[in-house]
Amino acid sequence: MINRTRALVLCVLLAVSGLTTPAFADEPVSWTIDPPRNRLEPLPGTMLPLSVEDLPVKELESEVDTVRVEHGSPGVLVDVRGLRADGRWTEWIEAAAGIPAALPSATRSVQARLVLPGPVGVEVGALKVTAWHAAVVFTDPTLAVTYRVFATREGLVGGTTANGHKIVQRDHFVALPSRRGLAGKNQGNYSVKVCTADHGRCEWAPVWDVGPWNTKDDYWSPDRASWGDLPRGLPQAQAAYQRGYNGGKDEFGREVANPAGIDLADGTFWDGLKLKDNAWVDVTYQWTGGGPWGTVTSYDSLNVRTGPHSSQPQVGLAARHAQIRLECAAPGESVPGTEGTEARWYRLAPGMYVSGAYVKVAQAPPPC
Repeated sequence: MINRTRALVLCVLLAVSGLTTPAFADEPVSWTIDPPRNRLEPLPGTMLPLSVEDLPVKELESEVDTVRVEHGSPGVLVDVRGLRADGRWTEWIEAAAGIPAALPSATRSVQARLVLPGPVGVEVGALKVTAWHAAVVFTDPTLAVTYRVFATREGLVGGTTANGHKIVQRDHFVALPSRRGLAGKNQGNYSVKVCTADHGRCEWAPVWDVGPWNTKDDYWSPDRASWGDLPRGLPQAQAAYQRGYNGGKDEFGREVANPAGIDLADGTFWDGLKLKDNAWVDVTYQWTGGGPWGTVTSYDSLNVRTGPHSSQPQVGLAARHAQIRLECAAPGESVPGTEGTEARWYRLAPGMYVSGAYVKVAQAPPPC
């Protein structure tokens, strides 16, 4: 009887494990993408000659981790990414024509985007995409990385960001010097937490532009695409300014005039952090970590307060569309908002809370 019971339990465990084991693609899967337009044009008013256009997501029956893109459009670059199991996208990875690109995570959802790296429009044709499972070794993304970098104010009101957003007065977004962490227009799937050096104020904001100085400096990445001889977390512009790295010049050969590793839109700079001048800040690259998260759906930037009540002091902002990490949920003041009337508040960091009435939760946090 005991042996039969053990056998039954073993069968149940095997059945359950079979349901949860990822189904990897046995053979390469190919599809064709026809761009929505046959010509890719630069966006007017951008800070740098760089513009992007997202293509439709391809849903697959099995998991893949490697993608190859073939196309005959000289002057056009292609990035690819995959959707993680927790609903977050991996970083964008450049897929050079005909060369396999390893995704940061196995996925059943693959998306490509077109990149125009210059000021002149080009003709674009169909893309052939092939994906397969190559047993790539992935890095555990449990903990998001944080680095202290120099922040400058972007300004450029009336201009256009690399993702097509038109910059308005007191805007809330940031720019990073690599398109690997560039979110789409009105999206926050790549967002940062940026705090003053004393952590007295913080803002959670989406990455909507590329810069300052460089466009290929993903200094926060363990597999840095450019300037690989520099330590992780050190922006190339900072190394050029402080150490004379690369002759003191950026990737375009310009003399680097400050060590900036992030640009802040006016609202983030003045209202979120209340900065009066360019300054050193601590930046957490939210997509590099794991855990509970949600998206800010307020019509304007959401107040971050010291406790779960609107009477508590404001110590920062969470921009509309930003994806935010949720440490825990606490009971508090009942507030009506875009997600209904809610008495639940979310702690984003010690002493920093936002009302759940303005947060669409994708992965719920534990109670505080």
